[in-house]
Order: sequence, then C-alpha cells, then structure tokens
Amino acid sequence: MKNTSLSRPSTIFAAVLLAIMAVLAGGAALRESVTIDEVAHVGAGVSYLQRFDLRMNVEHPPLAKVLAGLPLVLRGVHADYSHISWTFSGAGFGSMLGEWVFGHWLITRWNDPGVTMAWARGPMLLLTLALGFTLYLYASRLADARGGLLCLAVFVSTPAFLAFGPLVLTDMAVTLFSLVTMWTYANLWRSPSRAAVARFSCALAGALLSKFSAGLLLFACVAFAFSLRWLPVAQPLLTQSDFRAWYRRGWRHTWKGVWWAALAVYGVYFILSWNQPTDTLAFLGQAPASLMLRRLLMPLFLYGIGLAAFGVMASRGTFILGHFYSHGVWFYFPVVFVLKSTLAFLALLLLALVVAIVAKRRFARASVISKGRELHWRAAWVFLLTFVVACVLSRLNLSIRYFAIPMALLILLLAPLPRLLGHLRQSGWTPARSFAWLTVALAAASLLTAVRAYPNYFPFLNSLTLGHPGYELVNDSNLDWNHALLDVRRWAELHGVRNVLIDEYGFSEPSVYVPEARLWNCQQPSPADAGQWAVVSANLIVESHNCPWLLRYPHQPLAGGSMYAFELPAVIPAAGSSGGPPLPADYHGFAGTPRWWPDFRLIFLRCIRDPQQLPVVMKEMYALGRSQRGDR
Repeated sequence: MKNTSLSRPSTIFAAVLLAIMAVLAGGAALRESVTIDEVAHVGAGVSYLQRFDLRMNVEHPPLAKVLAGLPLVLRGVHADYSHISWTFSGAGFGSMLGEWVFGHWLITRWNDPGVTMAWARGPMLLLTLALGFTLYLYASRLADARGGLLCLAVFVSTPAFLAFGPLVLTDMAVTLFSLVTMWTYANLWRSPSRAAVARFSCALAGALLSKFSAGLLLFACVAFAFSLRWLPVAQPLLTQSDFRAWYRRGWRHTWKGVWWAALAVYGVYFILSWNQPTDTLAFLGQAPASLMLRRLLMPLFLYGIGLAAFGVMASRGTFILGHFYSHGVWFYFPVVFVLKSTLAFLALLLLALVVAIVAKRRFARASVISKGRELHWRAAWVFLLTFVVACVLSRLNLSIRYFAIPMALLILLLAPLPRLLGHLRQSGWTPARSFAWLTVALAAASLLTAVRAYPNYFPFLNSLTLGHPGYELVNDSNLDWNHALLDVRRWAELHGVRNVLIDEYGFSEPSVYVPEARLWNCQQPSPADAGQWAVVSANLIVESHNCPWLLRYPHQPLAGGSMYAFELPAVIPAAGSSGGPPLPADYHGFAGTPRWWPDFRLIFLRCIRDPQQLPVVMKEMYALGRSQRGDR
C-alpha cells in the first residue's frame, strides 16, 4: 500500500499547523515574564556551557537547560562567576538556594530580561514544534496522512502545550524523547539490528538527560516486552518456531540499548562537570589516583544526588476541586486533564472510542493500523498505560505539565480514526460520513478555541468548570506561574496606577517588571494599605493564601484570570471580622507548605536584594529544621 504520510499536500498542511503553533505559543511567551522554574534553569544552563560545572540545579538533568543556554552563550550573555551566588553554591543545599539568586541576577541584573528570555525560549519552542512534527510523522505511519494531520491539529491547539512549550522547562524535552524512545523501541523488536539499538539508546539517553522521571521508560519497556510474551503480536517476518529466538534477541538488544544509553548519560555528565570541584568526594583521598577516581565518579555522584533530590521532592500537598490534600490524590491528573483540555479534544477521544467499538462489532479483523506497525501500536498503548498509572499513583500533583507524556500518547492514539471511518463507510455504515465530517469539525473547533484563548493559555479551563473560577478548582501553574507580571505592568500603565501591592506566586523581585511594585501578603494587610490597588495571584486567593475576603471589593481579572487586581477599601476591616483578612490561625502556607514554615518568597527576595545574606539564611534554615525535628 502506498505511504502518503509525507505527500506534498499533507506536508504543507502540517507546516501550516506548526506555523500556527509557533505564532500562538511564541507570541504568548513574548508577553510573559520569567516563570518560577525558568529563573533557576536559565542560569544553570548558561553556567553548564560557560564553566563546565553542574553545581546549579542538580535536581534536574541538564539537556533542556543546555539547549536554552546555547543561544545565550553564543551571543555573549554576561554572568559573574565571582558573585557570591556562584561561589556559595559549591555543593549541598547551598546550591539549591544559590541557583535562584544566580539565575535572577543573570536574567534581570547582568542582562536585559526581555532579550535574555526571548533567546532562551527560542530552542524550547523549536523543541515543541519538533514534538508536533514527530507526532504527525508517527501518526501518519500508524495510519495515514489524515490521521497524522488530525493528531497534529489537536496537538497544536492543546493549551498545555501552547503554555509550557516555549518555556525553559524539562517537560517538552522529556515528552519528545519519550515518544521517540517508544517508537524506536518498537522498531528494535520489529527489526533487531545494531542501528535499531543505536537509535533506541540515543532516544532513551535524551529522555534520561531531560527529566529524572524518564526512568519510567524502563518500566514501560519491560511491560512492553512482557506483553509480547503474554499476548503476541502477529509478526509477518517470523514463524511460530523461531518466536523464542526472536524474543531472546529482543531482550538482548534491549539491555544493550539501555547500557549504551547509560554510557551516553554518563558521558554528558562527565563533560559538563569537567571543571566542577570534586570536594564532595574528598573522603576518597588526595593522591593522584584518588583524584582521578573522584573525577570518574563525579558524574555518578551528581546523577545520584539529582535522583535523591527528585525523590525528596516527590511528595507535596495539593489542591483540587476546592479541597486541600496533604499529598497527591489519584484523581488529580484525570480531573486536571479534563478541565484543561479543549472540549473538542475530549469529544474526539469519545468519538474515537465509539467508532472503535462499532468497528469491533462489524469487522472480525479491521486493518486499522498500517501493515508492519502492529508493534508500534502496542507500544503506544503500553507506554500510555505505564505513564498514566504512574501519574495516578504519584504523590506530586502540581501541574498539567506533569501529564504531558500521557497527553501526547493520547493524541497519537487518535491516528486511526479517519482511516477507521473510511472502512466503516465502505462497509455501508450510514453514520460514517457524518462522523467523518464531525471529526473535521472538532479538529477545527479545537484550533478555534486555541486562537480565541490567545495569549492566556496558563489559566485555560473549559466550560466543564460550570462557571466556577479557576482559583476554586486547581492550583500552581495550572493558573499562574508568575508569568503575568508584564500584564500587571500594562494594566497599571493603562489605569495610571503608580504604586502596586503585589502578592505574587514566585520567588523573584516584582519591581523588575512592575516599577514601584511592593511585595505584599493578602493575609496580612496593614492599615496603610487601605484604598490602594493590590494585584494577587489566583493561586493565593484560596489555596496558597487565604484571601477570599478580597472578593467583596471591586476587582478584575488580569491575564485571563492568572492574577486579580483588587481595589482595597478605604478602611480595612479587622482580622477575623466580616469583610476582613483571616486570623493567623487561618493562614494558608505558600504553595501548600505548613503554616509554621517561613514565607519562601521573603527569603529569596532577601537573598536577591542582598546576596551576602545567602550563608546567613542557610544557617537560619538549618536551625529552623533542627528546631522542628526537636519539636517532634
């Protein structure tokens, strides 16, 4: 059968769709201030390339940060490595505090923040477009060009990919490399060869160098291999007699691929940590042989430290549908996925399910998947189930971006829908033609939704919220990630507001983007704040602070509901009274932290404004930790 997946018309249409995404996602990113994690990631990526030192942001692998830092380094970005934020961050928890100060100074003090972030986000946008093209390519190979274009249309109109795609984060990189790992792993079993092993190992290494949670790919690979034993897939090139030999060869190639991927990860860490002091391994000695051993072990130590930090931070309190939980809950990601997807995408998933059931009843064997792609179809399902189960069991429920891999795989599973409807139409199923037009209409509706939502993709929620505002339903970067400060500045300039009280959801200096801004806490207003304008992050109205009292007074949403501007009353009522702020006993900790924890924003702001405070703050945090352990 002729493969039309890369025919000229379909390729042109795919290019148009990707161009639409570039305009929507790139345009939205240009309007946004630096987000929380980007502060640490950008500074870290630049330092990796300029210093070959991985001390910054060890809690995430380096690949995405290196890609973002590359254009900055090439155009001569300035970083001061004599600054205390760098020298203080040599090892341990000091680096996890210093990385935010170093990143903030690099982006906003030593360089122009707008230009710096535009160049850093460029590679991330290209990476996201590459993910879209990969989805199109794989979907076309699974089914046909129509399926590829359907999947691409859904991808480029998904608000989560539009919001997070251009940002300097690890999520799009790990999603791209996980998708390629899935595909190349199926290729490895379909046609085992050295080239297949090499492609699989490169893709797996890319994923492992993007995010520590990519380790789930190993479980997905094992699950896929076992599924072939329990429920074999028809192999036209194999007979029953040589199945066992083929199966053993597949496992052998799997472990070879994993081994080569591990070596690649080690090699990248070895190169990028070449100039990093090995003092943390000083217990191995100071002899020349010991120093060499320390250098050789440094990549393993750094990766292990990162994994440990990932494990420590893998459980946090969360907020969903108006309720607080001390740790992740199984329904978090299903609910967030439903609320933050376009209704058209959800309808397409339901339509695909209905059509699949009808086809199953009408055909004994429907050739929905292209010949020779049965293993890839199996891999897509197994990898999807593996990551969905991991997300459901996860105790870290913060953002839809952690569900990016399952979303990409769900989109890929839409690929056979147009082809399946064609089979049903040929078989005489009357609704097939109507369903085909409905598929086209839903894809167009998803694109229209994305255009109408521009540029506010962070707080996007569909009408299944039933009129409830986002701050009553979801949390963290599902609403606001400190990206809307430029919107605050535009609002202040438009309304002639010179002094703005800002309760931001972030760790940076708000006055960088909003002149005359002053960091504020909506739970603790002072009498002097009366009559002023206050801008509060949507996350701080209910979840991270307890400030529904503000809703009694005139207010308006900013950046699509990521932040709200409130006109404070002429006299602020007493705490605990009607229309007044809460009593201290009713305070909510920032980002779900316990009430007894200090306000991290004030800690970081103190260090940003006076970096000499870094060692003092670190001692205070250690003392606080010891005192709390003593209390217990």
